[in-house]
Amino acid sequence: MPNQIRLGILTPSSNTSLEPLTQSLIAPLQNVTVHFSRFPVVKISLEFDALSQFETEPILAAARLLADANVDIIGWSGTSSGWLGFEADGALCSAITDATGIPATTSVLALNKACKEFRVERLGLVTPYVDDVQEAIVKTYRGIGIEVIEERHLGLSRNTAFAEIEEDVLDRMVEEVVQGRGSEAKGMQAVTTFCTNLRAAHRVGFWEKEHGMPVFDTVATVVWDMLRHCEVDMAPLKDWGVLFAKA
Repeated sequence: MPNQIRLGILTPSSNTSLEPLTQSLIAPLQNVTVHFSRFPVVKISLEFDALSQFETEPILAAARLLADANVDIIGWSGTSSGWLGFEADGALCSAITDATGIPATTSVLALNKACKEFRVERLGLVTPYVDDVQEAIVKTYRGIGIEVIEERHLGLSRNTAFAEIEEDVLDRMVEEVVQGRGSEAKGMQAVTTFCTNLRAAHRVGFWEKEHGMPVFDTVATVVWDMLRHCEVDMAPLKDWGVLFAKA
């Protein structure tokens, strides 16, 4: 019997998508379980009250609860460093490990690792966010040499609304990003669905077959990075996208 692996996932309190998606994703892995801990997040914007949701202490409190379960690694399944700056996730991971002794990663740091492994420098971006959040994400990626050459967003800020977006809307957004508005999009190397309350991760295999390029969903990226850290064979997850097939 293989050793049991426990993944600990930090979850925005209003998120209703990432838990069922993550459970479905790992279901083929007989020796892996996933455990969740929430902290308050109800709104995504650049307003002060929204930004203050991502202060370290509430997140650490949730991480300490996961530590009580003796998880092997803790992952923040969220995309806040897309607009706060990637250093925010780096500092958070260090703080979690200092507080619990457990290694940590995040959806966005994992996405960045995936982009590096797949040599992605030209990215398509799909989110539900408002204009200034989307602009901040594009700027943050430009800062590490990744150009968002085509994007779509829906102008939403209420986190519960993200989970209500239907598959056909996401299908259309991904298709529009891949097709682009002009010759610029022809150099696109991957697409990311960048929000862990989108019901998107299970569509990645379809999108990759349909459009012929990698799609990195942020619910999936953090799981991929956690499993990789724990040296779990991810071959049974190949239907969830080339990220897992390559692993």
